[in-house]
This record gives sequence, structure tokens and C-alpha cells, in this order.
Amino acid sequence: MNFQINECYHIYNRGNNKQVIFFNNENYLFFLRKMHKQIRPFCDILCWCLMPNHFHLVIHANEISCIPHTVFGNNSIQKLSYQIGLFLSSYSQAINNENKTTGSLFQQKTKAKYLNIENDPNKHGSYLVNAMHYCHQNPWKAGLVKKLEDWPYSSFLEYGGLRNGHLCNKALLMELTGYDLNNFYNDSYNIIEGYDERDFL
Repeated sequence: MNFQINECYHIYNRGNNKQVIFFNNENYLFFLRKMHKQIRPFCDILCWCLMPNHFHLVIHANEISCIPHTVFGNNSIQKLSYQIGLFLSSYSQAINNENKTTGSLFQQKTKAKYLNIENDPNKHGSYLVNAMHYCHQNPWKAGLVKKLEDWPYSSFLEYGGLRNGHLCNKALLMELTGYDLNNFYNDSYNIIEGYDERDFL
């Protein structure tokens, strides 16, 4: 992963061999606490969604994200990339300890899709807005819930004003896109036209 300052990215990973990564409610909450502690200080989290066997984050990289961090062999990677690796590794270790298992929990490489707002084919930040809706729609499209508001493990509830949360920088997403939150609920149930799921995975 290579991040640029003031650019947005869709970060995602899934369980190794598509296995489950969250086994109970406490696992989801533990992941969120770690995300708050290990990821949020190094970027702006714009939205997120946790699914039973994968997760989605949409982030805005800042100067801290791109600070070089020295690793083994005197090599250097960016601070956010390092933190993501540390975050997922420590979560995996905790889950393995809890379940008395071994081996890799996640796929080897976490992916980061660059969301180029400047070259947005529909302009007005819609590429970033659609990435947000795509993340939030995951549990609904997967048939896990009948309504988006019934899935507790995404930032949909924060954006919909149904829950207070401190993980997302909603104001920054509004600033970057000019999006009107008054349209959020209805827009959340619309099919994302012009954006195939393969645009994000």
C-alpha cells in the first residue's frame, strides 16, 4: 500500500480462504476498539463496515499516514501501512488465542483502492460517496439484514443520526464531496448506478 497525502482510499481484506474473522459480538467490538487506537490516529476514517468474513474502510490519508517508518533490514514503509499490518496481526493473534487456533486469519495482502476524486467520472465527489454507500450496503446485499439500520457493525448508524460515534470524520467527507446528509437515508437504499462492485474489490 502506498498512500498520498490528502487522497482517499478504500481499504479492505477478508478472511484467509474466505473464513470467518468475527465469531461473536465481542470480536466485532474488539476490532473497533483496536481500529480506534491503532488506525484512527494515523488517518481520517470516513466510513467503515465489518462483515462476518471481511471488512471495509474508506480513509483519507494525511501527513501522518505517509511518514516513513523503518522496519526490518533498515527498510522503510509508510506509517499507515505499518499500522494496518500491526493492527491485523495483533487482532489475528488475539482471535487465535481465544479460539486456540493457529495460522493466518486474513489474506496476506490488504488492498487499498485509490479513490481519485479529482478524476471522478461523475464529478462532485460522487465516486467517494458511492464508495461510502457501497460499504454500508454490504450486509443488506448479503441478506444479513432487511434494513441497513439493523446491522450494528457499520458507520451507517452514525451517518443516519441513529447513533453517536467518534470513529468517523463525517465532516471531512461532507467537505470533500459537498454531499447533503439530508439525502443520506434514501440514497443509501438506491442501487449504485455506474459503479460495479468490481470497482471496489
